[in-house]
Amino acid sequence: MALTELDRQRLHEALDLARGSFGLTEPNPRVGCIIGLDNGEVLGRGATQAAGQAHAEVMALREAAAAGAALNGATAWVTLEPCAHHGRTPPCCDALIAAGIARCVVALGDPFPAVAGGGLRRLREAGVAVELVDDATIIEQATDINIGFLTRIKRGTPWVRLKVAASLDGRTALANGRSQWITGAAARADGHAWRRRASAVLTGVGTVLADDPRLDVRAVATVYQPLRIVLDTQLRTPPTAALLRPPGRAIIVAAAGQSARADALRAVGAEVWDEAAARPDLTALLRRLGQQGINELHIEAGPTLSGAWLETGLVDELLVYLAPSLLGPGRPFATLAERSTLPTAPDYRWQSVQTVGQDLRLLMRRDAIDSPLPVAGGLPASPGETVRR
Repeated sequence: MALTELDRQRLHEALDLARGSFGLTEPNPRVGCIIGLDNGEVLGRGATQAAGQAHAEVMALREAAAAGAALNGATAWVTLEPCAHHGRTPPCCDALIAAGIARCVVALGDPFPAVAGGGLRRLREAGVAVELVDDATIIEQATDINIGFLTRIKRGTPWVRLKVAASLDGRTALANGRSQWITGAAARADGHAWRRRASAVLTGVGTVLADDPRLDVRAVATVYQPLRIVLDTQLRTPPTAALLRPPGRAIIVAAAGQSARADALRAVGAEVWDEAAARPDLTALLRRLGQQGINELHIEAGPTLSGAWLETGLVDELLVYLAPSLLGPGRPFATLAERSTLPTAPDYRWQSVQTVGQDLRLLMRRDAIDSPLPVAGGLPASPGETVRR
């Protein structure tokens, strides 16, 4: 559809509302909605709330109703297709129809099987003029906001992001292990904002033992603390580890046969997932996390584990903060196998490059969100059930 200037303005406002739902809506998508008139008057604004609470469309309708606004003939601008099923809340498309909305402009269709065009169809059948955006910039922004949700629904697994803070010569720590701080305060706060949008933050037991990190969101405001995951085959994580303390859940992924240590960790509130193999099958782990409703998996780990994730081809996105410093001998951000020939194509493509304080933030992506995963040992044939909105 050809967007009017008012359409563009309202959609960008709705996208900003959706971004305000980071750290709140898991496992649901982040959605923004504006309801208004063709003369430019805004009647209601809304963003999706925590799971089980009102979606963006209902929040906007409530604001309009509280102001006593008449909605007959109004337009709703929505960043994701209104839902068409009874989940934990009633269908949003029915609420828009009942309110008398005459037109609905939608930035992106929802691939969730219980929606998948059903919301648009129900609106059209009720006489609402439905227009699905074909503007590449708006579609890209709407996709970025919900890249984890869309990946989980299409692929059955989370969107995997590996975060690195390194010097200009690629070092994440000095040879003696000291790493605080390579990047500046602005970059560290920005890193917390990326943690906030993640469903889960993953690290290895080596990082836990060396640094005792909390791996929570502190530098920016949040309602929801992401799940914390430790890959720890021998269960060396001490029950006193900082990341096991509330708020938020913690999962330790271990090899089978560690019952005594597992009991000690469960006693302090951790969940322990026993894996049959001596080393976790990372692809199978992603399948399991997808079944648990994990949309975005954010990895902050040492060079060995970071290298393992990169070698498997399972990392969708690299988030790299580069400090304008040279450290010399030290720890690399990833330990990788030696290549005998130069690659014929880049491993990643540039998504964005931006200065953050004194540092440079590099965002790189590998493939489209619906690309199949690399096959690993023990990979299930099906991604399994998805968590409903």
